[in-house]
Amino acid sequence: MTFSRIRKTMFFMGVLAANLCLAQDNGYVPVTDDMLRDPDPQDWLMFRRSYDAWGFSPLDQINRTNVGNLELVWSAEMHEGVINSMPIQEGTPLVHDGMMYLPNPGDVIQARDAATGELQWEYVRQIPEDLNDYLSFNKTNRNVAIYDDLIIYTTNDAHILALDVHTGAIRWDTRILDYRTHPSFHSSGPVVINGLAISGRNCEPPAGPEACFIAAHDAQTGNEVWRLNLIQAPTGDETDTWGGIPWEQRWHVGAWMVPSYDPELDLIYMGTSVTAPAPKFLLAGDDREYLYHNSTLAIHPADGSLAWHYQHLVDHWDLDHPFERLLVNTRVAPNPEAVPWINPAIDPDREYRVITGIPGKTGVVYTLDRETGEFLWARPTVFQNVLQDIDGATGKATVNPDAVFSESGQQLEICPAIAGGKNWWEGTYSPLTNAMYYGLQNTCMDLTVTAEKGFQDPDELYGFFSREKMAAGRENVGTYHAISAETGETLWTYDVAGTALSLVSTGGGLVFGGDIEGNFRAFDQQTGEVLWEVNLGSSVTGYPITFAVDGKQYISVGTGTSVTTAGQVQYLKGAPPGTEGRQFVFALP
Repeated sequence: MTFSRIRKTMFFMGVLAANLCLAQDNGYVPVTDDMLRDPDPQDWLMFRRSYDAWGFSPLDQINRTNVGNLELVWSAEMHEGVINSMPIQEGTPLVHDGMMYLPNPGDVIQARDAATGELQWEYVRQIPEDLNDYLSFNKTNRNVAIYDDLIIYTTNDAHILALDVHTGAIRWDTRILDYRTHPSFHSSGPVVINGLAISGRNCEPPAGPEACFIAAHDAQTGNEVWRLNLIQAPTGDETDTWGGIPWEQRWHVGAWMVPSYDPELDLIYMGTSVTAPAPKFLLAGDDREYLYHNSTLAIHPADGSLAWHYQHLVDHWDLDHPFERLLVNTRVAPNPEAVPWINPAIDPDREYRVITGIPGKTGVVYTLDRETGEFLWARPTVFQNVLQDIDGATGKATVNPDAVFSESGQQLEICPAIAGGKNWWEGTYSPLTNAMYYGLQNTCMDLTVTAEKGFQDPDELYGFFSREKMAAGRENVGTYHAISAETGETLWTYDVAGTALSLVSTGGGLVFGGDIEGNFRAFDQQTGEVLWEVNLGSSVTGYPITFAVDGKQYISVGTGTSVTTAGQVQYLKGAPPGTEGRQFVFALP
């Protein structure tokens, strides 16, 4: 080849490479820490859009006067991600620069044009053939994270990896755990905080206590930075809250939802789940705390150290507390007629920085000072019979003694049921009303202890058998509640036949949410009036979001089914809903 031909070839290769780079960049704006702290209203950059976990967007093009005109713009079928022959879909899309990054079940990530639905790329992870031999529940993928030009997510085979936003190609891939020796799975993905991808995990007993931790990985490289173990190690003295239980039998305190974060205090807030077994007489007795189960943890993001913790209650029934913590600045003036448990030292004229919301399956609203962990107030929503009292001055909970087990074979009626008054579906907070909005359910269960004292079988998990039923005196399982963050008063409720699921609120004065019958509605934030609704054919198990492209606002939500909602179909009066996984996008004409 002559020199001139070589030079010409090199020239065209350079032009091709430059064109590829231009095609990939296409004006893309890398996502920075500052953008995550103060997201563009057009974007949806993390699980609940912002670190405070509000699930609120200031977009107001769609509002109370015109929401009735919403029309379907596009929809797309999702991958199935089958769990025990049941398709699972609980995903949250992210939107940035007009592109939607959509987690599908079964370790599939798609990039779609957010305005048209046109597929840009798709990543499909090869699931190890023996994964189901070690993990009976997997393939649920609630969220991904975006940082710089990377999509970061946690996989079913216990890896964390980053994909190129332009192509879906793997940029780095880090194994967190070996699923064969520590079978633990990620039902929720990470959130990026100060350049660290923070993630928690389920940790079934066969995985051992070593699998129960929150981890931080460098978002640019995938290198692990720290781990915070969620089970107290034996101390050999009176400080051991597990009462001398051997380390290898301390099981199941997971953190399987997405944390919130306060950039000013530089603290992460994350909740934890129950022990295995659940009845504490099967462990070291009812008088122990078994840290850090059913707790809110305040964590320093730089090194994973604990700033403080608050334990909501000692859990004997799998009514765990891993759900969202809403970070709100508000006056705190709880109304004693609505709120039974109040800190007497509250200053009603002071604005507090609080954690509020419903963190656990009991359906109890808790409000804590997020700087110190001090208890401020708490109140029930749906009927519960496990929490008897909370000392307002100390925040210490007293469990109803009639709900505590003492021997194998004993049966008790416990409310709510294992599926919870609240579960993985997320509520929302609107600064327009200073109110939180939640989808809840009215259930109870007959719970029978099956395990014997000296419990050592990790496959028996909680050590009991449950049979769920609707709470007495209720005609419907599902209900939406609007609750004042300042006073704790209920502002409005709206009942539905099936479980009321995740919500999003907007600057247009609206709350959008779906239920397991397939109904997707827009409520007036102030009154609870239904202003628009459509039936999507399948349970609305995805987390709704709203975003804008070229100044046009869209509403999006996914359908499918889940382990939790499939069990609630029994309460429906009509035909059961479909189970198709599909993402829907609506806008004004």
